[in-house]
Order: sequence, then C-alpha cells, then structure tokens
Amino acid sequence: MNTLYLGKDTVCLDSVIDVAAGKLKVDIDPAAAARVQSIRERIEAFLDDEAPNVYGVNTGFGALAEVRVNAADLKRLQQNLIRSHATGIGQPYSESVTRAIMLLRANVLMLGSSGVRVAVPRLLVDMLAAKVHPIIPEKGSVGASGDLAPLAHLALVLIGEGE
Repeated sequence: MNTLYLGKDTVCLDSVIDVAAGKLKVDIDPAAAARVQSIRERIEAFLDDEAPNVYGVNTGFGALAEVRVNAADLKRLQQNLIRSHATGIGQPYSESVTRAIMLLRANVLMLGSSGVRVAVPRLLVDMLAAKVHPIIPEKGSVGASGDLAPLAHLALVLIGEGE
C-alpha cells in the first residue's frame, strides 16, 4: 500500500478518497515535522505570564480577546474551549467521512501555521492507521467557518474525552 506523506505530498481529492476508503496509508514527513516543531517553539515563548498578549494563545476568545489568561490556566482554557464547541447533534458521520475529516485536519496542521505540537497531527495519523474513528455528529456548528463543532468532537477524542 502506498503512503501519503503530510507536509510533503499534495493532498488531492483522489488521495482524500483513498485514505477515506482505507486504500492509502498516511504518515508525516520528517522535514515538515521539524518545521511544525520550530513554529511550536516560537509559540511556547508566549506561554509564560511575562509574554505579550497573543490572541487565543494567552488570552480569551471573542469578546474576551483582551483578557489575559494566567499561564497556570492555559491548559484548562484550551480544554474548555473544545468542550464548549462540541455542540453537534444527529447521526454521526460515516467512517469514510470521518477519516476524510481526520486526514484534512492533520494535513492543515502539518502546514505549520497553527502553532500546534507535532503530537497532534501524529495522533490523528496514528488513529487513521489503527482505524480509530471519533463519533462526529452530522449537524450543528458555530463560527464563521462552520466546522468548529465537528472539529471539537474530533478534538475531544484527542484529549481523552468524547466517543
């Protein structure tokens, strides 16, 4: 079976379909992982109480964008953000749609602009390989992008919650 390397190979519609069907393996390109790690290290410089405010990194969100969050509370803030957006209802997406969502999220994270730890896309890739598929409800979302609720349900599983 061929392998798609995130951060190196282009993710096209055919590769999404093949991963969704379990016909194509996914892995992370080591050079891309190094880039993602480098960006993460820059983000970590903002995680102490002396750093300047950076929206969503050490501040609240939306109307609370100017409210500083203490370094000791940042993990809880991120967990609660995921929990608060997991508002989907209805039937779960099919396994193949869920696999496509997982692939596309891992791919976006490997582009290196989110400040995420490499462990996050790695976990998604490992879940794809192990055929672990989160339950993501088909209906309901918040935000302009329209994908916050489905992604929150995916993220719940990544933090050890959800189904």
